[in-house]
Amino acid sequence: MKILHLLPSADPRGGGPVEGVRRSGMAMRDAGHDIEVATCDAPVDGFLASFPLPVHALGPARGRYGYCKRFAPWLAANAKRFDAVIVHGLWQYHGFAAWRALHDSDVPYYVYVHGMLDPWFRDAYPLKHAKKWLYWPWAEYRVLRDARAVIFTTEEERTRARRSFWLYRANERIVPFGTTVPALDPQPAREAFLQAVPSLRGKRIVLFLGRIHAKKGCDLLIDAFARVAAHDPALHLVIAGPDETGWVATLRAQAQAAGIAQRLSLPGMLQGDLKWGAFHASDVFVLPSHQENFGVAVAEALGCGLPALISDKVNVWREIEADGAGLVAADTVDGTEQNLLRWLEMAPAARSAMRAQAVRTFDARFRIDAMVNALSALLETQGHVDSVREHSLATLQEAAQQSR
Repeated sequence: MKILHLLPSADPRGGGPVEGVRRSGMAMRDAGHDIEVATCDAPVDGFLASFPLPVHALGPARGRYGYCKRFAPWLAANAKRFDAVIVHGLWQYHGFAAWRALHDSDVPYYVYVHGMLDPWFRDAYPLKHAKKWLYWPWAEYRVLRDARAVIFTTEEERTRARRSFWLYRANERIVPFGTTVPALDPQPAREAFLQAVPSLRGKRIVLFLGRIHAKKGCDLLIDAFARVAAHDPALHLVIAGPDETGWVATLRAQAQAAGIAQRLSLPGMLQGDLKWGAFHASDVFVLPSHQENFGVAVAEALGCGLPALISDKVNVWREIEADGAGLVAADTVDGTEQNLLRWLEMAPAARSAMRAQAVRTFDARFRIDAMVNALSALLETQGHVDSVREHSLATLQEAAQQSR
């Protein structure tokens, strides 16, 4: 199949959706599909050169909504080259452009919601939610209503999405998400990371890796870490990721006030070998998020043998808790502290067993192969249904003509 993915941007700082397209696109290409990507980036943006798939950069985009003048016309002109178009995310112009270009065409489009209909956003940002209502009926509602399928990665995400807007109609499907972990020797990767951040050598690293954003609960983690830090002087907290909102200065001040400024490192965004080195150099991964659709970094941590200490707002928490691949608690300071304490108080043999289970959970639940198979099956099944429908319609029309 020829598949086109639509993103507002291929900038890796965009987090999960960008990484998801990168990983799933390469895996589907390896499975024999032709994959291309269209974005609202400017053609001169430097990060495009390292993107591993063909990218049509149709920007630059304008404003926070990401309006891109060329996007819809380009889609209308090129859509027939593809068997399916997949929109990633909501609340940006690329999705509405897909609806404008494709809702009356023969080319099916699908929408990956990526957690962006979670009611947490409504409750946390009521003014923003009210603003979204202004264009929900004529934009996002139509995008979802007319999509061949709206794709969720977990049942938890699907049921929560129905509570965000009362005006809601979608052909819902679940395609479990998956990712890859490179087959590398952990020791050189770990050593490379420690050479890049030598102050961490000899520490027991508690790792957060992801976008530094209020919904991720980084502030909860700092306060919870401060409460447990006395249990082991070797414990060190690493919060690694891009700072989208200028929050790092506030987090540093919070750590200073809590007395753990010297036990916190904020190395910024880690990519490539440094990212994998960070996983392999750490003792545990922590994500106390207030809302998390899947959490690519959670799966990557598991694949590297790191237990995941997560909140019950991470939509894969049931799987991790059931497998014993990590610990789950509320998205509060007390809940985050509870996870850390339970992990610290585990016997060494129990911690080793949890590390081994983390890898088994990744292999069984979160490998990219399962996602590729499920997504391919969805696209091919829908395509087969369309072919049957078109054949039946043609047969009926032919019969009607012969009866005249």
